Amino acid sequence: MPKSGLLSRQLAMPSRVDEITDRLITAIAIGEYLPGVRLPVERELAAALGVGRMTVRAALARLVDRGLLETRRGRGGGSYVVDQWPDSSTAAVGRTLTMRLAELRDRCDAICRLHGAVCRAAAESRTDADVARLHDLLEAYRGAPTGLASQQADSRLHLAIMDAAHNAVLTQVLLDLEASVSIGAPAHVWGEPSTMRQMELRSLHEHVDLVAAIAAGRGDDADGLARAHVAIDFENISTAMRRAGVLAD
Repeated sequence: MPKSGLLSRQLAMPSRVDEITDRLITAIAIGEYLPGVRLPVERELAAALGVGRMTVRAALARLVDRGLLETRRGRGGGSYVVDQWPDSSTAAVGRTLTMRLAELRDRCDAICRLHGAVCRAAAESRTDADVARLHDLLEAYRGAPTGLASQQADSRLHLAIMDAAHNAVLTQVLLDLEASVSIGAPAHVWGEPSTMRQMELRSLHEHVDLVAAIAAGRGDDADGLARAHVAIDFENISTAMRRAGVLAD
């Protein structure tokens, strides 16, 4: 290939900064990072994304320029999400999710199966104190405002279920797998704004049934309910792909 053709091809290829920019835009759009949340510091993001700090810094600067993030100084400072999915994010979401679709489908299926195993273990091993804590956290989720507060309440409830399983190895395997599925953040996909509240209300009903099964020691039911419940993550990813125009209805 002539040098000019090779150079043109190299220039057309996306850079690592382009890739990480797209991943962070997508993580915000699909609700891994919701408006109001502070992103991890550059060092932590670089480690999670497998790139250097300069790459992360350049990507964050692009997100600030796009109006997705704002930088705050002083105590409590950092990069904060201010906008979730403007029209300018759609192309990046489509590129990122299309590239990872097969991998995301398989990993989400594995997570569903592992959550089922964790919840079965919780139903078999929970203590009275575990059950009381689950009920408290369930009520906290019920009363949480939509968006970030609801996502955080959901995380606390699921972590308490893992604690109730009393199996540190199983819990760590699940947490590691969840982190590997992430587009840019080790958090459950909370969905895009138009579907978020509907998903939260559905999750509440499923949480009620799941906690009841664990409290009653019904391992089979806890396993099946957990698998169905955690499938919401891939449903939200599919909804995002339809909005981005890269997945047919």
